[in-house]
Parts: sequence; C-alpha cells; structure tokens
Amino acid sequence: MQDFMRRFGDKLCWSLGPPSATGMILKTLLITSLLGWAKCQESHSMTAEEMTVIRNQIIEMFDHAYGSYMKYAYPADELMPLSCRGRVRGQEPNRGDIDDSLGKFSLTLIDTLDTLVVLNKLDEFEDAVRKAVKDVRLDNDVVVSVFETNIRVLGGLLGGHVMADLLRQRGDRMQWYQDELLHMAKELGHRLLPAFNTTSGLPYPKVNLRYGVLNPLSRTGTESDTCTACAGTMILEFAALSRLSGESVFEEHARKALDVLWERRQRGSDLVGTVINIHNGEWVRRDSGVGAGIDSYYEYLMKAYILLGDNVFLERFNVHYSAIMKYISQPPLLLNVHMHNPTVSVRSWMDSLLAFFPGLQVLRGDLKPAIETHEMLYQVTKQHKFLPEAFTTEFRVHWGQHLLRPEFAESTYYLYKATGDPYYLRVGQSIVEKLNAYARVPCGFAAVQDVRTGTHEDRMDSFFLAEMFKYLYLLFSEKNELPIDIDDYIFTTEAHLLPVSLSTTQPPCQGNNTTVPVSHEEDLFTHSCPSTETLFPNNPSFAKTIRDSYKYLTGVGRKIRISSDRPVVVFNLFSTFLSLQEHKGVYRVKLVAEVSQTPEEEVVVPHVVQLISPPFLGRTVLTAGPAKFGMDLMKQEHGGSIVKASPYTACGPIDNAVELKGHIALALRGDCMFAAKARWLQEAGAIGVIFIDHHEGSNSEETPLFQMVGDGDSTEDITLPLVFLFSREGAVLTAALEKHHNVDVLLLPKERQLGHGEDQEVEEDLRGERQSQQQQHFCSKATEDDRTEPCSADSSATPNSNSGPDTNP
Repeated sequence: MQDFMRRFGDKLCWSLGPPSATGMILKTLLITSLLGWAKCQESHSMTAEEMTVIRNQIIEMFDHAYGSYMKYAYPADELMPLSCRGRVRGQEPNRGDIDDSLGKFSLTLIDTLDTLVVLNKLDEFEDAVRKAVKDVRLDNDVVVSVFETNIRVLGGLLGGHVMADLLRQRGDRMQWYQDELLHMAKELGHRLLPAFNTTSGLPYPKVNLRYGVLNPLSRTGTESDTCTACAGTMILEFAALSRLSGESVFEEHARKALDVLWERRQRGSDLVGTVINIHNGEWVRRDSGVGAGIDSYYEYLMKAYILLGDNVFLERFNVHYSAIMKYISQPPLLLNVHMHNPTVSVRSWMDSLLAFFPGLQVLRGDLKPAIETHEMLYQVTKQHKFLPEAFTTEFRVHWGQHLLRPEFAESTYYLYKATGDPYYLRVGQSIVEKLNAYARVPCGFAAVQDVRTGTHEDRMDSFFLAEMFKYLYLLFSEKNELPIDIDDYIFTTEAHLLPVSLSTTQPPCQGNNTTVPVSHEEDLFTHSCPSTETLFPNNPSFAKTIRDSYKYLTGVGRKIRISSDRPVVVFNLFSTFLSLQEHKGVYRVKLVAEVSQTPEEEVVVPHVVQLISPPFLGRTVLTAGPAKFGMDLMKQEHGGSIVKASPYTACGPIDNAVELKGHIALALRGDCMFAAKARWLQEAGAIGVIFIDHHEGSNSEETPLFQMVGDGDSTEDITLPLVFLFSREGAVLTAALEKHHNVDVLLLPKERQLGHGEDQEVEEDLRGERQSQQQQHFCSKATEDDRTEPCSADSSATPNSNSGPDTNP
C-alpha cells in the first residue's frame, strides 16, 4: 500500500507540470510522508503471531464460504446458506431488483476469481478458471442490471484474466491459458453496450444479455431513470477492457456517461443528485450524499485518474470533494442534502454504503475526517454487532438488515495501511469475530435479517467472497506474505484488481479534454499523497487523539461538560458535541431541533387491518406498520373494499385503474420505493394502500414493526392512508380476497380497533411452508352460520424472513 501510494504520489506530484518550486515542495512532502508512516505505540498493538492466527482464521472462514458455494450451489449464481442450495433465478420467489444481479452466469464463481489468488489458493484458482471457461454462458435470455453485471461479472473476468496472465508469465502454472477470460469479458462488454443507446449517453439500468434493450424480446427498455452510481461506475472496467482488448468503444461510452453527469452537476453547489433521467439528463431525485445511489461515482473519478492518468478525472473529483466537505460532511456524520439547496437536510439517517468513504478519503489524503467517520461507524458496530443497512443520526437502527457488506472492512484496511495504527487491526479482528459468531451457519455465512433480533436471511451475496475476505486477509498480511505485489493494482468498487500500469503500457482511447478551473479552496494534498508527518508533526498517536473525541458517540461511557461560551449541537442519545461553523450554522441549528425532540427509542404505534365484511365481522385483525407520510390514521381511521393492484408491485402505470378507483389497493413490496407506489396508486384513484412484504415468511411476531418513510423528496402530495403487512399477515388478507372476492377492511391504530378489549382478536394460523403458500386459507374457521372462530397463532417461524424499514421496499 505504501509503495502504491508512493507511485501514486509521483504521478500526482508531477502531474502539476515541469519541476517548479511547488513541485519540489510537494515532492519533498511526499518523501517526508514515507518517513512518517510509523505504527502507533499503544495498548492495541498486535504481535506477528496474533496476526498469523487471525489470517489463518480468515482463510478457514473463506474455505467454509467458498466451499459451501461450490458444494451446494455451483453452477448457480449464489448460495442460499440456510437452505444449502443454489439460488437460480426463476426458481425462487422473485425479490425484485435484487435478482437483477443474477444472470445464470455462475456469478459467485466469477466474482471470487482474483480473491483466490490474493489468498494464495492458486490450485483452486486454476480449477475455477477452467470451470468458468467450460461452463459459463453469457448469452442467456435474462434481464440483468448493467451496473451489477459490470462491477461483478465484467470486473471479475478482468481481474481473473489479469491474475491468470501474471501466473502464466511466471512460468510455473496456467500455461494452458490462452486469454479465455479476456475473450469472455469482451463478449460481455459487447452485450452490455446496447444499454448505452440513449440520446444522452447515459446507459439504461437494465439489459437483456441475449436481446439487448430495444428488441421486442428484450423485456426491458421502458425504464427512464438510472442512479448516478449506476451510470458513473463503468469507467474502470470499460477502460481496462478497451486497453486490454484494443477496442476503444467501451472506454468511449463510459467516458461519455461521466461527461454527462459532470455537465449535469448543480453549478452552484457542485453536487449531483441520486437519480437522473437517461433520455433528457434531468434530475429525478435531487438528494445528494456519498451513500447509496451516488457512492461509487465519486470513487471512480479518483480511481480513474490513478488507473488511467487522465487529469480530468482528478480535477472533477477535487471539485466534487470540496463540495462534499463543505455541505455533506458534518464530522463524524455524512448527511444527505438537497443538491440545489445544500443547507437543507433531506433525511436524518445514514446508509451503510457510505462506510466506503473513509477509505476514499485516505486515497485523497484527508485522514482526519476519515478517522472521525470510521470511528463513528465502529461505535455503531459495537452497539449493534454489525452496521445496520441504515441508522439514524442518533445511531439507532433505521433499517435493521445487514447483508455482510464489506465497505467498513475496506475502510479499515485503508486506514491501517495509511496510519500503521494497530488499533485498526483490532477493529478488523472484531469484524472476523462477529462474522463467525453471528453470521456463520452450517452451509456458509448468512445475511442478518435484523440486527436487533439476530435472525438470518437466506442469502450470501457474491460480494462477500469478492470483497470481505480480500480486505480482511490483506489487513492481516505483510507484503512478503502475498503471492502478488498488491501495490501494483487498484481496487475496483467490487475489489477486483486492475494493474495501474495500464496508463503507460496500453494506449488510451481518444482523449477527453474537459478542463476544470483550479479551485481556490485546494489544500496541500489536492495533488499529492497524504503525509502524516506534515498533517500531524511529531505525533505518532495522532489517530488515537482524533478517535478519542468520538469514543462515547453511542452513549456508553462518560458524560461531558459543555462549555457555556462555545455554541454546540447536543445529541441527546450520545455524549459528544460539534462546534457550529459559520457556513453551516443554519443547518446545525435545525438539526438541534430535530434531534432534541426525538425520544430515546423510536416509538412505532401498531396499526391494524381489520376485516369487517361477512364472514369476518371484525374478528380477523392483522397487525400492520404505519407510514411517516400520507394520511395520519391516528387522527382519522379509514375503510373500504380491497382490490389487488396490477401490476402487483405498482411501480408504473396501473393497468386496472378502473377497477381500483374508489378502493383500497393491495400492492407488493419490491422493485421501487413506497412513495413511488403510493403516487401511482393515488393517480389511479385508490383511496388507500396496503403494502405486503415480498419476503416469504416474514411476520409481525418475530420482526419489529417499522414506519415506512419517503424517498428523500417531499411527500406532501401523497394523501392516501398507507399501512404495511408482513408476508404471513398479507397471506391472510389475499386468501380472504381470493375466497370471498368482496372484502371490506378498516385501517386504524390497533388500540382503536373495533371490539378492542372484548377478547375477539383473531391471530393468523399460517404454517409458512413455501409449498402451501398459494393454498393458504384465511385464519378463521367457518361455523354452521358462516361466522368465524379464533384460530391459534402458529409459533413456527421461517428463519430466513427478511423485512425491515425501507424506502426502497
């Protein structure tokens, strides 16, 4: 890592032009920085023997995960670790957009190829390459995500090829290899190219591997929007493919997409939004942050400069980075703002994907905020065992799911390599221990459905093998213990390895000559590597000093005294303070009001869906979760007849609007946000919406209720009453509708249900087996006079239920 940063620094320093006073100063600073990489001498030190033990433990864990995939799942795309079988698209219940990663191309095998080399499993790597060449097809009639297929499959093939070519050149193995993985990468690249056939140059979000986008058989091409990261995370893989194959078309398309995003930035703030129209370039969602929807766009600007040596990418990154630090960064928090009015916060929670950002800040040389944010994230993991998919500014769970994401481990690796502080080895050790304690199952590692309950979900995403084990193994390895010189490579967002030599050994495509005015806010390391000696002179424990300010973020530990002569923002759940800065004062005063009025535990008032038409007559009552937007059912209950929406996901124009008008709609969670569904259904004339969870087996007995939230933009236009049912409760309602056709319901708070207090509540009696889901009967037994009697609640649970608060259900 340090050697890589030295070479990266040489490129950065001399990119300023011919030797000059400034160049010589930066060169001197760079040399000084190399002398400043000293390990902190603190109680967190770790012996070489301890590191070896943990490294061997990581290898054993990888063997368990990869071995389980190969034994139980291959050639399927992913392993279902609770079911001990492979996930084959079309053979399992549809999970919405999540399944767009699956293309029947042995996703996990390809995503893991270069991890095998890093972990020195060269025999397994050679065997995996043979399997990929022999078994994997890329022309399947399946619609896939352009973004996911690019970073996982194209990146995996390129990383595998680079490793195979290296081993072949060494002469001791892979002599049979004839660039087959590169040929497969080129084929896949051509299959992704039809997605770029738009007027703007921004790609469609999905493509059919066999039929492209606009072919009548493609079953896609109707989408109008894509996320910023989806369009802006192509350049590393596409440029590498162009440089390795000699076909410039890939790099040209990826550069064009980046040009569009750059031109569409908000010129006043230099921020970009989250979702953009691929045809006219207009922003659809204007919230701006560094997490989901935008994250890897910023990452790829920086890394494209490192990989390709093109100044335009560094210049663009630096402009964006200054805006991020001015508006979004509220150390240690990173909070989304409105791109056109960046003093306005759009939400009071953060998502786990932003955990990559401290690692990117290390590459940028901005160590202090990297240390601060990373420490905040570590404190959250200590409180909840893992990073929840989203958490509030007071570090309570917002979405409880944890998908075994690697971003926190990634930033931990970068910070250790940059600081040499053994504290980060201890952080890495905690990640290893928690994975073994709370995610390990007999057939691999399972995602955590809710960090509050510890229940598992039947999924092990391919990125767990591609990224998590790679970063953890590298964290505990010295350079001489690796089979490759890791400093010769740049990590893609999926942690695939591309050689930094591409910029000098392979010809570039036609130049991109965009220029950016030099910012007046450039700092010492805008064009240079970080220097710990310059940033923190004569202070080997600088990282600890920074961390100590955030040791008690989650409320565990000391209380602090607040100085009366210093304006502060006080978070009432944890003990810390943040000084008001003049240019952020308005926002932070607003944050005080938001936080101070928030109770220590978010109270979710249970609602119900009460079936009131015959034969139910109010005796069937289903526990439901409320929404933070739409009609307030606490003030006024709402009733009507129910009709199932078509399409059931309600993510576009409603086909049965005539039938639905004046009725309460049933809509399935998934594919788009709750707010988007509500708008489509409201436009179709619905008078209310009952959302039903698409994760089979989820139920209100085992999973905490949550409040549905909006999509980051204003939801004042949504006036419908909205409630959410878990899968089992939803099955009761849909079975009742299927049998009786005309079912009237009331939507209201549980405490105000009809007959409340008269012991008439009926609990659903559902077995939850997948085979019987389509034949479920509503939980009431018909008597001779067609009235209903209570059923006993079934305590059996499906362990792989997955549900939790989400704006993107």
